[in-house]
Amino acid sequence: MKSIKTYVYYLLVIAVMGCSETKKQMDFEVFETSANGNKLSKISTFEILKVSATITLLPEQTYQTITGFGGAFTEASAYLLNKLSKANRDTILKAYFAKDGARYSLTRTHMNSCDFSLSQYSYSPVEDDVNLEHFTIEADKDDLIPMIKDAMAFSEDGFKIFASPWTAAPWMKDNNHWVGGKLLPKYYNTWALFFSKYIDAYKSEGIDIWGFTVENEPHGNGNNWESMHFTPQEMTHFVQNYLGPKLEADGKGDKIILGYDQNRAGLKEWVDEMYKDEASSKYFDGTAIHWYESTYDFFPEALQYAHNKAPNKYLIETEGCVDSEVPKWQDDAWYWKKEATDWGWDWASEEEKYLHPKYAPVNRYARDIIGCLNNWVDGWVDWNMVLDRQGGPNWFKNWCVAPVIVDPDADEVYFTPLYYTMAHFSKYIRPEAKIIGLENSDKDLMLTSALNTDGSIAVVIFNETEKPKSINLILNDKTVEFSIDAKAIQTVVIPKNK
Repeated sequence: MKSIKTYVYYLLVIAVMGCSETKKQMDFEVFETSANGNKLSKISTFEILKVSATITLLPEQTYQTITGFGGAFTEASAYLLNKLSKANRDTILKAYFAKDGARYSLTRTHMNSCDFSLSQYSYSPVEDDVNLEHFTIEADKDDLIPMIKDAMAFSEDGFKIFASPWTAAPWMKDNNHWVGGKLLPKYYNTWALFFSKYIDAYKSEGIDIWGFTVENEPHGNGNNWESMHFTPQEMTHFVQNYLGPKLEADGKGDKIILGYDQNRAGLKEWVDEMYKDEASSKYFDGTAIHWYESTYDFFPEALQYAHNKAPNKYLIETEGCVDSEVPKWQDDAWYWKKEATDWGWDWASEEEKYLHPKYAPVNRYARDIIGCLNNWVDGWVDWNMVLDRQGGPNWFKNWCVAPVIVDPDADEVYFTPLYYTMAHFSKYIRPEAKIIGLENSDKDLMLTSALNTDGSIAVVIFNETEKPKSINLILNDKTVEFSIDAKAIQTVVIPKNK
C-alpha cells in the first residue's frame, strides 16, 4: 500500500513540476505608444483583463533577413535643420540616429533635385556634356551633405544609404523637360556614367553610397514634378547593358541596384521582366516599392509574388508618407484619428476610390510596416525626416507629413506620433535580424516578430481597436501575461534565452 501511495505521490510531483515548467515566466520589456499619450514609454505595470489573445512565438520558423528601417535625407529636411538652433538640430538627428534614439539603419537620398527640393537642379548642368566633365554636387554641399555627415557622427552602428534619381537633366531627355519624357538612347552611356560619378563625388565627401534605385516612380507622377519614364523592358535593358556593366567596369560592382521603385499594384509586370532570365536579373539586387497605390491595403499577394519570383533578392519599401496633407501641429490626437486623406481621395478613379479611405496616420504606418514584414519585405524607408508646419518646403507645393515637424521661425520641434511608430521597428528590429513565425489567436491584432543577431526577440503588436486587450505570450516553455492599450502599438523585447 505504501509503495502505491509513494508512486502516486511521485506522479503528482511530476505533474506539478510539469505544470510549473509550462508556466515559467520569461524576462521581457514592453514599450508602448498609444492614443492615450504613451510615446515609446516603458510599461512595467499592466491591467490584466480576461485574456483575449494568445501569441505563440515560433523562432524555429525563419523568413527574410532584415536590411533596415529609416527615412530619407532630402534637401527640404536638410534646409530646415540648418534654420534651427544647433541644440534643436542635434536633438532631431540624435532622435533619429543615436543609440538612445530610433537608430535608423537604412536611408535614402535623391540624386539631382526632387519635389522636396527648393528648386530644380542637376549635377550635369552643361548641355551635351556626354562625358560629364562638368559633373558637380555643389548643390548638395550647403544642406544635404552636412545633414548626412552629422547623422553619421551621431550613429554608433552606422547606416546604409541608397540614392534615387527623379530625372536626368532635361538635355538628356526626349522632351527636354524636367517633368516626364524618356531618357534618349544616345545618352544611356552618359546616364550610367552619372551613377558612377555620383559614387565618387560622395565618397570624396566621406559618404559611402550603398546602392541605388534606378528611377523614382518610372510610371511618372501625373506630370507634376521631376520624373522620367521607363517601361519594365526599358529599365531592364538599361541596367543589363549599361548601368550594371559600367559600375562593374569601374570597380563598383558591389553597389546595390534596386529596380522598379513605385507602387505595389504594378509589381508583377516589373518582376516578370527584371527576373525573366539569368541575363536580365544579373545586375538587379532587388526590387523597390512604394505604398501610394493604397495607404490602407498593403497588397500581400503582390509582395508574395515578387518574393517568389526572386527569393534571394532584396524587397524594400523605399518610400511612404502621409501625402496631400498639411501636418497638424502639436495635435497628437489627429494622428490617431481616421481623418487623414491621401492623393487618391480626390484623384483616384471611381473604381479605385475604395483603396483610398480616410485613415489614421499612425494606423497607416503600423499596418503597412507589419503587413510588409509578414510578406517578405526586408526594409522599410519613410520619406522626409523633417518638414515644416506647411508640409514643405516643396517647390511644387506638394505638401506632406513627416514624423518630425518644425517651426524654424520660432525654433520649435514637434515629434509626432509617427516618429514613435517608426522607432518601434527601427530601434528594436536590427539589421540582419530574421523575421520568425508566430501564431496569433486574435484577428483584431496585427503583429510581427524578429530574432536579432544578439539572440533577443522583438515582437511588435498593433491594436487598432477601441478596447484594451490582455495578451498571453508564449515562447518555448515560458510565458508572460500583459496588456496593450486601446489604439496602441507595442514592442515587446525578450532578451536572449539563457
